[in-house]
Formats: sequence, C-alpha cells, structure tokens
Amino acid sequence: MGGQYRITGNKYPRMRRPRRRGRLVLLVVASVTVLGVIGWGTLQLIDVFTGGTKASAAGSRKDCSAKAAKAADAAKASPAPANSARALPKPGEITVNILNATPRKGLARQTADELKKRGFRIGKVGNATPEFDKKIKGAGVLLGPASSLNTSLPVLATQLTGTESRTDTRKGTDVDLIIGNGFTALTPQAAAGQALAALNSPKPTAGTTKKGC
Repeated sequence: MGGQYRITGNKYPRMRRPRRRGRLVLLVVASVTVLGVIGWGTLQLIDVFTGGTKASAAGSRKDCSAKAAKAADAAKASPAPANSARALPKPGEITVNILNATPRKGLARQTADELKKRGFRIGKVGNATPEFDKKIKGAGVLLGPASSLNTSLPVLATQLTGTESRTDTRKGTDVDLIIGNGFTALTPQAAAGQALAALNSPKPTAGTTKKGC
C-alpha cells in the first residue's frame, strides 16, 4: 500500500462477527412467556381451591333455601293433624255411654258419676251387650264411630289407662266406655288432667324435627 503507513509481516488482524442480539431477545421473550404461563396456572389452581369452595357453599345455601321453601309450602298445603289442639273436642262436647262388662254390680253408675264430675256428658248407663259381656280382660274398651278415632276416643282414653280403642259403623258421635274385668278405677283426676293437657299440646317428635343444612 502506498502512503505513509504500510502493512508489513505475514499476520493480518481478524475481524469479529457482530453478536447476534436477536437470539438474546428471543431467549428473553421465551423466558417471560414461560413465567407468565406458570403464573397463570398458579392463579387457576388458587381459584380452584378457593373459588370452588365458595361456589360449593353458595350452592349448598341455595339448596337449603329451596328445601326450606318447599317444606313451608307443604306445611301450608297439608291439613292440620287430627290430634292437634284445634281438632280435639273438650270433655263437655263428648257424650259417653258407660257399659259394664263385668259381674260387679253398680260399676257403670259409679264410673258415670265420676266422669260427669270431670266434665263429660253421660249417655246410656247399663250392662254391656253379649258381644262384650264378661269377655274383656283389660281395663276396658273405648268404642265409637270412625270419626272419633283421633278425636273423642283419645280424650276419653286420658281418663282410663290401659284401654283399647275400636271403631264401628254406628251413626252419630256418641262413644262407649265398656268396663272390663281388669278395671279398678279411673285414672286419678290430676294425672288425667296432665295427660289431657299434653294431648292438646303435643311436642314435636324427633322424626319431624329437622336440622339446618
């Protein structure tokens, strides 16, 4: 070469290739993408374990509300039970026929007088028919129309423990108290009054009590 400077010797300077910045940028972008995917997956897992539980709880509350609403509708639609306080007659509204099925004389009249003192109406007083005469081993049998099974008969049963309730095809509302061989006396008036009060205010049973959801 001409000029002031000349290249001498047999070695020449090597020129470096420019660094490929494109690869570095691609690597950075890929790393950011991977981190973003990992973060999104983590958020999804957190949502599953937290939001899913909340959704389940909300669903349970909705189910409980729906069940409560159905139960309320059913209670409104169903008629009052036969042994509720409103359906049971008072002793003064019940006419009782006292019939003696035992060999003991005067038992029907004594029982009728005691029931009258307790507020019951007294109908016929006498001996039992051959169908029952000397054939009742227990304290007695309460007999009445089908409509009295859950009305008059339970009220009368509070006055004599150990009786059996039956129905027949009679007309009217009168009921019979047929005294059996096992009869000794009516239930003490205080105990009978407590039984009658409990009958008019029945407590809810375990089958009808429901726990909350």
